Amino acid sequence: MKYPAIQNFIHGEFVQSSATRSLDVISPVDGTHLSKVPMSTATDLNRAVTAAKVAFSDWSRTPIKERVQVFFKYKALLEKNIKELAELIQEENGKTYGEAVAEIEKSIELSEFATSLPQLVTGEVLEVSKGVECRIEHVPVGIVASIVPFNFPNMVPNWTIPNAIALGNCMIMKPSEKVPLSVGRLASLLKEAGLPDGVFNVVHGDVEIVEAICDHPSIEAVSFVGSTKVAKIVYQRSTHQYKRCLALGGAKNHLLVLPDAIPGMTAQNVAASMSGCAGQRCMAASAMVAVGSVDHIIDKICDEARKIVPGKNLGAVINRQSKERIEKYITEAEKDGAKILIDGRNVVVAGKEGGTYVGPTVIDFVKPEMSVAREEIFGPVISIMRTHTVDEALAIENANPYGNAASVFTQSGGIARYIIDHASAGMVGVNVGVPVPREPFSFGGWNESKFGVGDITGKSSVEFWTKLKKSTTKWNPEAGINWMS
Repeated sequence: MKYPAIQNFIHGEFVQSSATRSLDVISPVDGTHLSKVPMSTATDLNRAVTAAKVAFSDWSRTPIKERVQVFFKYKALLEKNIKELAELIQEENGKTYGEAVAEIEKSIELSEFATSLPQLVTGEVLEVSKGVECRIEHVPVGIVASIVPFNFPNMVPNWTIPNAIALGNCMIMKPSEKVPLSVGRLASLLKEAGLPDGVFNVVHGDVEIVEAICDHPSIEAVSFVGSTKVAKIVYQRSTHQYKRCLALGGAKNHLLVLPDAIPGMTAQNVAASMSGCAGQRCMAASAMVAVGSVDHIIDKICDEARKIVPGKNLGAVINRQSKERIEKYITEAEKDGAKILIDGRNVVVAGKEGGTYVGPTVIDFVKPEMSVAREEIFGPVISIMRTHTVDEALAIENANPYGNAASVFTQSGGIARYIIDHASAGMVGVNVGVPVPREPFSFGGWNESKFGVGDITGKSSVEFWTKLKKSTTKWNPEAGINWMS
């Protein structure tokens, strides 16, 4: 085991879990046994909630301009430790080093945004009558929980940590049991940045802890990122307990490619979108709709895909089960009559035989009813469907139950605007393969890609992590009493 057994982080200290079960943490890069992660119990969660309650009393009353000072320091620590953090992501997730660095750079941007919150939550005040003022203030929700996935061990935790905590909440985070190391390191950096003990706590585990979080009477809000199947369960269970919940699910993102698209730029964007992070991201392009005659662009996409080499500029998928599931989709599409242009099955990387790799895969002549066209694959695979018109392409995009992202590649501003207006997706790109908004614009999809109101990052997140307090004051008895007072 390369690292010591994982511990929970409660009230500023790493502590043993009460768990009787644990799981091995295996690196998808080469099969190295990294650590063991405890499957914590409700007892551990109660301990974390108690620590958060104690901390909340002082933290929530600390002025926001003082609270954000922690995140100025935290941002600097992310920058200082970027190499170590990136290497940790590589080991436990399987990303390439460059992808891991990019993930931390986004975490830095998220932390930077949090430092601007004092300027965004100044509240409002208005003299509504002579000597009578109405005021609105943002106040923290209380004890909140964040349940995060395996595919971005550093960035997705930072979707919630900086904003929720800077706004005065105390947090309990449940990392993915597949990638528990990065969040532990973030906890250390937050403590080093001066975050008071108990404001941020980490409880490791599986479904037992997720259910306990949803049910805990002292947890006021829950955020979740993961599959749609689990997002629905978390949303229903949390809201049934009268909590606010924002649960982000899966996706099936469509790229619409038109004949007037710039071939080289389009091919590079499509290939990068389908294979970046080994396709294990909810913004990956997994379906392409070829509108009209675009064979010349498809040829270039295949040329770009051939440049993507597992173990070099393409990382591993998270585990062997994922590799087998992805390859099963490819095989099923082939049996159903699709044409495999680039085949990423049965990849073994020399010197990393214990790793779990799938090569870039391009599948043409896919029918919309095929499973490879409908379901989230979460691998470096793109399915190409063909249509004659933009409206036919939009019909395919809009028929899918998800709604994270859609992109169009064209040089026509009119067509681009038409697709922006008609695509059923929360994030739309024009000549951009991964249309993730930059801060302060928020991240969030539609339909079965998101359950709850608001978005998880940017300005929109303020409404989720705070509640409004309204006050009316009068200090002029000489004004008498009227309908307003």
